[in-house]
Amino acid sequence: MHTIDMDLVEMTLDVMKYTIDRISNVTPELGSPKKEEDLLRIVGETITPEGIGGENAFQLFRDVLVKATVPIDHPRHLAFVPAAPTRAAIMFDLVTSASSIHGAYWMEGAGGIFCENQAMKWLVSLTKLPEGAFGVFTSGGTAANLSALVTAREEWRDQKPDYASERALLITSTGAHSSIKSMAKVMDADVHLVDSGEEFLSGEELHNAITNLNEKDRNRLFAVVATGGTTNAGIIDDLKGIAEVCEKENVWLHVDCAYGGGALAANSVRHLFNGIEKADSITIDPHKWLFSPYDCGAVIYKDLELAKKAHSQKGAYLEIFKDEGAQGFNPADYQIQLTRRLRGMPLWFSLAMHGTNKYKEAIEQGIELAKLAAKKVEENNNLELVRPASLSVVLFKRKGWSAEDYRDWTYRNHNSGFALVTPSIWKGESVIRFCFINPDTTENDIDQILETLEEKAG
Repeated sequence: MHTIDMDLVEMTLDVMKYTIDRISNVTPELGSPKKEEDLLRIVGETITPEGIGGENAFQLFRDVLVKATVPIDHPRHLAFVPAAPTRAAIMFDLVTSASSIHGAYWMEGAGGIFCENQAMKWLVSLTKLPEGAFGVFTSGGTAANLSALVTAREEWRDQKPDYASERALLITSTGAHSSIKSMAKVMDADVHLVDSGEEFLSGEELHNAITNLNEKDRNRLFAVVATGGTTNAGIIDDLKGIAEVCEKENVWLHVDCAYGGGALAANSVRHLFNGIEKADSITIDPHKWLFSPYDCGAVIYKDLELAKKAHSQKGAYLEIFKDEGAQGFNPADYQIQLTRRLRGMPLWFSLAMHGTNKYKEAIEQGIELAKLAAKKVEENNNLELVRPASLSVVLFKRKGWSAEDYRDWTYRNHNSGFALVTPSIWKGESVIRFCFINPDTTENDIDQILETLEEKAG
């Protein structure tokens, strides 16, 4: 398997040709999933004692399997939070894998970790956290949120030793990402949800929530999680007001900016994040609005030492990494994963190649596309904007449509290979949701999608 022979050389050329073709294709085929039994019928069993051969396996992927996936970078993929990695980042993802670097400890991965840290320095600068703040790349927002909350809980236990054996409690809003509740479950912590009416969580609402806790619950409170751009609507909590409350109450503030964090680089909306510089930890997903390939999240801490205290692992075979001859930044010390690839390297290369100004321009374009789409919705008598565009998200209704109409419309567009736009729920009603990430999306794409709403879906 590890022999370098002509078959390997030919396979490498096939893979590189596919990669070049895919990177240069600005409108990839919008595939759609097939049932597992259908794929098995077409492809057959691929894992056999003797193997089916690289050429055969690659052909099956290229001709069948990849067409049963939906490319996240299609310009008319406006569902969920899509992604649009730069060509430079995609190419360097290949380099990252080919270089086979273990990114947990400086001793093994110094050069690659240096690259990651250069990119991280820029991310931290966007937050305006005080000197000494820094972070590490993770697999995504969920892992970043968990790493931050574990750190917060360990700090709480140190501060409240009499309550260390109690189930910890965190406060967040009903608009927070689902991973917050899921990670609390992983940590065996309780969640107190503040009903923000699907709008932003205010400092006053947080103050009232804390004031209404009984003494035991107040002592169990270890963190508040605010959101810097909700996934559903792009809403930013009252970060300044929340930070003031957390500072007064001496409670850890974590800001989940997994989706919205890219907008920290956009001058037009940066003021909406005022107060984030008071956070104890922040999550940002470069694989969302900072144009990195999956998977690349980031967690940033005001005090790195607290993260190290919570996450640093010990083991006989790991002691060499603490030796003076191996000194340097060890990413494994600051988040939940020990084994890790250098997820931040594609971001570093793309930033180094293009410069941060190009990133700012690309992010501003997503914001402008959302404003443009909202304006077109308001000008259309058959459509209704349900709230102003926020960051790169637009929520609107097709007048007279039911939930089934939205669903049928989604599948009609998807199955025809035209677009993937999915409905969502806003204040109990079915709505259409646009999320603009890809700078390749055009005004004409918006017009064409809106035109498909003119007729009854069926």
